[in-house]
Amino acid sequence: MSRIGKKPIPLPAGVKIKLDGGLHVEGPKGKLTVPVPQGITIEQNGNVVDVKRENDSYRAVHGLTRALAFNAITGVSAGFTRELDIVGVGFRAETKGKDIIHFTLGYSHPIEVLLPAGVEAKIDKNTHIILTGHDKQVLGQLAANIRGLRKPDPYKNKGVRYTGEVLRKKAGKSGAGGKGK
Repeated sequence: MSRIGKKPIPLPAGVKIKLDGGLHVEGPKGKLTVPVPQGITIEQNGNVVDVKRENDSYRAVHGLTRALAFNAITGVSAGFTRELDIVGVGFRAETKGKDIIHFTLGYSHPIEVLLPAGVEAKIDKNTHIILTGHDKQVLGQLAANIRGLRKPDPYKNKGVRYTGEVLRKKAGKSGAGGKGK
């Protein structure tokens, strides 16, 4: 048995699930749908959701389906958060309206990022971005796309990085006093 797949999922108060070809989860933060592959069944027993498989030929998707269902249930009840920091002189971000973030990252032009539905952004001190949403996949992809706008530079430690991400600073070229000796 899959160790992850056989763990029961606790169902928080205020979250409703519906099973019909897929798992439809509805809670205070929003609605999500999880596809259920063939050979996998989802059962609700009171305040617990169990994910089961028909036989061992479906073990590859057993843990995956349970993890997706757990993320959906957690997302609609508590939500997820990703935090990013912008490091560099003159690098900053600001919101324009509710669904656009405007970045100045040292390029010759400003960059605007459109937020997907269900994701909210809050910016502190022009350099700390807090993204919140109920869909973990969409939130993580948006955070990765924002980080990719100006990846952290290992030589100057500038760029957009996740909060708490540790960078190893590399030494540059040692060119001082190299000629003529």
